[in-house]
Amino acid sequence: MPLIPQEPQIHERAQGPSATPATGRTAPTPRPVPGPRPVPGPRSASTPRPGRPGPGPARPAPPAQRSHGSAGQPQKPGATPSAPQIQLVPAPVDGALDAAEEAVDLLLESGRTPGDILVLTTGEQHPWATHELSFGETAYWAQHDAREDVFFADAAAVSRAQSRPVVVVAVNGGGEDAAALVLPLARERASALLVVCGDSERINAVLGAGV
Repeated sequence: MPLIPQEPQIHERAQGPSATPATGRTAPTPRPVPGPRPVPGPRSASTPRPGRPGPGPARPAPPAQRSHGSAGQPQKPGATPSAPQIQLVPAPVDGALDAAEEAVDLLLESGRTPGDILVLTTGEQHPWATHELSFGETAYWAQHDAREDVFFADAAAVSRAQSRPVVVVAVNGGGEDAAALVLPLARERASALLVVCGDSERINAVLGAGV
């Protein structure tokens, strides 16, 4: 019989960690097993955080706040409040009311709120006051107490008017005694500024020379 050539035998190679490495290759070095991590100590306040610079110089403590009275000075018990600044707007008797309205417009344009301003007249009532009084004194004085808008009053109502930062006086008549009655009370009602529109000599005679 003719000889049948033998087929080459195929040997399976074992797989897994116990397999013998091929010839010419070295087995990988086993990695060391990590041990327990050291416990970190407490972080001090001066230790900078990662990625941030260290602390800078200490901030100075803010100055203590103090309450001030008028004119930036502490108000003493029983002390008289400082007098307001006085501005004189020369005007004739029949033009004093118009000058007062212009003064109010300038005050509003400069940043004053309407509720800061009180306008007093020594003679004829302002048209706004005449109109509002037609609805009754209760509604009229309610607007005064609300302090939301410019308020107009005449000499007869000066004693009832409350103080406001700015008082504008129109010396538009009312006799010689009207200015002498209204101006001192207006100066008391003005906490910051008193604007007087009228005859300079007549006003200086009441408030003092040099106004």
